[in-house]
Amino acid sequence: MKRIALFLLLALAAHYSRAQTIINFDNPNIKFMGRIALTDSAAQLTWTASSVLINFEGTAAKATLKDNTGTDRVTVVVDGKVTNTTIQPAQNPTEYTLVTGLPKGKHRLELFKRTEYDMGTLWFYSFNLDGKILPPPNFTHQMEFYGNSITCGFAIEDTEGKDRGTAEFENGYKSYANITARHFNAYYHSISKSGIGFLISWFNYTTPDIYDRVSAHDSTAKWDFKKYTPELVIVNLGQNDSWLTKNKDYPEFKRLFGTTPPTPEVIINAYQKFITSVRGKYPKAKIICALGAMDATREGSPWPGYIKKAVAGLKDKNIYTHFFPYKNTPGHPSAQEQQAMADDLIGYIKKTFKW
Repeated sequence: MKRIALFLLLALAAHYSRAQTIINFDNPNIKFMGRIALTDSAAQLTWTASSVLINFEGTAAKATLKDNTGTDRVTVVVDGKVTNTTIQPAQNPTEYTLVTGLPKGKHRLELFKRTEYDMGTLWFYSFNLDGKILPPPNFTHQMEFYGNSITCGFAIEDTEGKDRGTAEFENGYKSYANITARHFNAYYHSISKSGIGFLISWFNYTTPDIYDRVSAHDSTAKWDFKKYTPELVIVNLGQNDSWLTKNKDYPEFKRLFGTTPPTPEVIINAYQKFITSVRGKYPKAKIICALGAMDATREGSPWPGYIKKAVAGLKDKNIYTHFFPYKNTPGHPSAQEQQAMADDLIGYIKKTFKW
């Protein structure tokens, strides 16, 4: 009888131990996607499509998170499938159940920040596993995206067609960028912001102003580009520039241009300057200068021509152009249109780079 009692006690102790396997943010078996700032107590995720990934052996997982605004959205992905769990982290550290009832064995878990940096900064403290952590996931390729609201997945979840851009309607997981990266099993960074341009934005800074930062709003912390070297960089900028370089009444137009719209030469030179900056960070990368799929690629738009001339002037055989067809519907790309963009880009990458 005593032996049975002892056995039960040991079994309960073993189960409790498994359920309380705490994996702190600085565990080397945790893989972070995107530009991440590490503090003494947590990892900070700001950019859209930043994520936390682990492989583990067990049946359940929790995570302790907080968000400085309480508006960010986090998608939970298990074994490559999006779960029904979408987390809106509180403004104080809180433990959230991510998944339960998994079959015994090895699993891959991802916490994906699907909202952009102006919607919040996510703090990741730890995992609590019913099981044990395994060596981190491996990736086949490395990519980087520079983009605007299209790349962020703006309004994807607004199925009523109102093109609303608040946090609950944004989903970078369904962006063409993330779909493309997942297709190629690529680790990637997304340096993207709704409303941003390379020459003018809907606010007082542009992608060239922030592209080299750990966090967009912190000019004092520069990103160490030696930490990550993509094979392929995709730049999809110009949609906001195409609108705002014609909007003489907008404050940013007046601040930057006065009363006279920028000439094609000014636009082309600005684009060349940014691409040259990216090339300086990644001398060996292939760079795709993309545009679309909103009205900047509508028939008759001069913007594809500007980008073609800019690239031609750089005389770099490893810089390419690729334009997404105009989707010819109102608002930002829907989930289906994002998928179509991804299919288009995947096809181009396969054909051009033989991935």
